[in-house]
Amino acid sequence: MSTILAPIARYYAERLRRHGTTARGVDWNSPESQRLRFDKLLTVVDEESGPPPVLNDYGCGYGALLDVLRETRADVTYRGYDISEEMIAAARASHPDSTAAVFTADAADLQPATWSVASGIFNVRLDYPDATWFEYVMHTLSTLDRLSERGFAFNMLTTYSDPRKRRADLYYADPHEVFRQCRQFSPWVALLHDYRLYEFTVVVRK
Repeated sequence: MSTILAPIARYYAERLRRHGTTARGVDWNSPESQRLRFDKLLTVVDEESGPPPVLNDYGCGYGALLDVLRETRADVTYRGYDISEEMIAAARASHPDSTAAVFTADAADLQPATWSVASGIFNVRLDYPDATWFEYVMHTLSTLDRLSERGFAFNMLTTYSDPRKRRADLYYADPHEVFRQCRQFSPWVALLHDYRLYEFTVVVRK
């Protein structure tokens, strides 16, 4: 999978160089849509008691989710991972005083957490065929499942978007098929397709 990810990492590094630590720097249209995505993903974070909770942000970019998490669940330990070294450097520079937060570009550093979330990591597929990209998606979802003790959440662009407005370098998934595939990880799966973006969020609880 590292071969697949190398050009994706270069794509996002270029976005960061062009737009900085902003929503556009991670290929989102606006900070408002970025925040809405975060709110949907964080529905996986429940209020159950237990050991101090930990969240893996898989594809953390420059760490924007950490700021939102601190507003809602300051008790959660944050671990950010991204394939782009440039993004990790930007995340560290943007959060120099954050306690209980770690950023890494080394997948070997990842450990099981209470929850994991992934925002936008399946969108940019460049010129990879659909079948190849879906294989990558399923491989990554298996990784998220392994890294998540209580559940995980992710988002994807939807095939229900207007065909005339789709970009050829982006991947649009069938939400029904993704939901069906996620049943292998847990019987408790939620499909959120009711918010005003051309995407959906899947929440898998354990």
